[in-house]
Amino acid sequence: MLGVSEHQRGNSQSAERLLRHSLLVNPQSAATRYALGVILSALQRNDEALVCYDDLIALTPDFVDAHMKRGLLLSGVGRFAEAIVSYDNVIAIDPRHLEALQHKGEALHYLGRFDDAIACYNQILTLQPTHFAALVDRGCAFKDLGRANEAIAEFNLALTIAPDNTIILINRGETRLALRQNSEALEDFDRVISINPRIALGWLGRANVLMLRKNVSEALEACERAVALEPKSTKGLTQIGQCHALLGNAEAAVSFFDRALAIKPDDDIALQSRIFSLDFGSGDYALHQAARSEWWRRIGSKISAKHPPHHENSLDPARRIVVGYVSGDFRDHSAARAFRPVLENHDKSRFEVICYCNSLTQDDVTDSFRHIADRWRDVVQWPDDRLADCIRADKVDILIDLSGYTRGNRLRVFARKPAPIQVTAWGHGSGTGMPTMDYLFTDPVSVPREVCDLFAEQIYHLPCSIIIEPPPAELRVTEPPVTSNGYVTYGVFTRASRFSNSAIELWARILRSDVTSRLIIKDRALNDGSVQTRLLESLAAHGVTPDRVSLMGSTCREEHLAAYRCVDIGLDPFPHGGGVSTWESLYMGVPVVTKMGNSLSTRIGGAILSAIDMRDWIASSEDQYVDIALRSTPDRLRTIRNQLPDLIAARCSPASYTKAVERAYRTMWEKYCGERPG
Repeated sequence: MLGVSEHQRGNSQSAERLLRHSLLVNPQSAATRYALGVILSALQRNDEALVCYDDLIALTPDFVDAHMKRGLLLSGVGRFAEAIVSYDNVIAIDPRHLEALQHKGEALHYLGRFDDAIACYNQILTLQPTHFAALVDRGCAFKDLGRANEAIAEFNLALTIAPDNTIILINRGETRLALRQNSEALEDFDRVISINPRIALGWLGRANVLMLRKNVSEALEACERAVALEPKSTKGLTQIGQCHALLGNAEAAVSFFDRALAIKPDDDIALQSRIFSLDFGSGDYALHQAARSEWWRRIGSKISAKHPPHHENSLDPARRIVVGYVSGDFRDHSAARAFRPVLENHDKSRFEVICYCNSLTQDDVTDSFRHIADRWRDVVQWPDDRLADCIRADKVDILIDLSGYTRGNRLRVFARKPAPIQVTAWGHGSGTGMPTMDYLFTDPVSVPREVCDLFAEQIYHLPCSIIIEPPPAELRVTEPPVTSNGYVTYGVFTRASRFSNSAIELWARILRSDVTSRLIIKDRALNDGSVQTRLLESLAAHGVTPDRVSLMGSTCREEHLAAYRCVDIGLDPFPHGGGVSTWESLYMGVPVVTKMGNSLSTRIGGAILSAIDMRDWIASSEDQYVDIALRSTPDRLRTIRNQLPDLIAARCSPASYTKAVERAYRTMWEKYCGERPG
């Protein structure tokens, strides 16, 4: 007891000496061994403490507190599987030991065994329905499982007990954010800030909502507040990078992602954000694919090693092929316009289509995909193991990734290789760096044959990397606006995040060369007044006054397409060019000037123009870009405007493109069947 008293007074070394002396007097004393274990643990001499607890348990197997302390020590050093054994020993002795059940649930949660963790919390709540920690932790387990509505219900119940608990408010806000309940999420984060403005996660949650609303400047301020509070917050540094990416500063964005990864090298969000932002910079094929390979090395390969592939698909090369499409964009989204025409035109006698929808947001476009699919799966709240098991059970032969490294991807599932053949395409078809992804759909311009070896996937060339579904023909006009205005109107209708300083400078050069011309820029980011101001100031710095520039924010789809009636010539940004936006411009009769670079993202505009035989609109230098933009007469623009629909239909119609895709699938399947042992 003198040793225990010394420990309580803070004299741990004296306490240890007294307790070891006591053990010399009575080596069988369980109380002494337990006290010594507690002191050694407090001194962070963990291995010695474990030996002490193990010796005690050998002497007195039913010493509950020894098992409990052993479990807590192991949890504290991240040895969760071993800790669970100790908690199970406690529960075997005392099935109503709530603390052991709670800590076992938390250990299971850390191991990603969310369903098992929930089972522990259920046991606690059966015994004590208002157990606060179990309610909160069960809500967090539901959240991590993607069962958002159940998570919110748990958090609501916990908040009736502790209305000002910031941890619960943050978790509820993050869950509401996943459900796109943005206003409600913002209320939670603002409530956290009002309770304690020094909680970084409150500011980061607020920033997340503001980014989704495209209030990027305000979001950046919130992120900076968070990082000022926690300078080594990987989440905070990553979100600052994402803000810079939305503002079009890819170089600054990547620098913040690199800072986050220096702290936590396997941070999934930082790695994926870095990959996406590099595409908007001036890097080449080698740099972009190396970044993707880094995700595989740090994350994907470890998942793959734990889940060796096993397939039992029937190896009949001539049978109907089961094709599974996985996307977070089966909704009103630009990516959906690129792959819906393929799904709509599939020959269902030869291909069965299964859609795995990973989006909480569902709308009329979602309904159209649900109607197209032979089988439909809502998988957004499914953990990776369940989705992989479902794909195997569905006997999918060819699994298609439609998201790449964009929001809503399930690349962790593709790392498990649940289907014999896996392809990445269309939604963000720029390569994944994953050896478990067999093919990448692209074209000879986007990925020339001399760089194919830089990709982890085997390159399969289609007529073009992407197409889109034809917009309503009635929205197009046959007369270019120059014929009535008397001046040329240039248009940039794509993400403001693609507007590099070099591109803005070149657009200004074009307007200075033709002093009567005008420029229309349209993107939803321009709803943010600060973004508008920066863009106008940048153009003014290069000699273009604001009266020559019209800025348009978000509109409905029909108004967006109708705005092309005011444009004579489209200007493709660089280094990252437009894909869907380029096709939309061409479909509306507006030719596009593009400049090709040395990476897939810098060549997509050139690939589209090459596919419809408009190579004379492709520049290889800035001077050529300006020359192409300035050379067209009103008569030539009228001719092009009227010829474009037929050019597109003759070379890249959805029906003919889908046939090329289906030939690719059949070739892949026959090759796989031929290479597998009978």
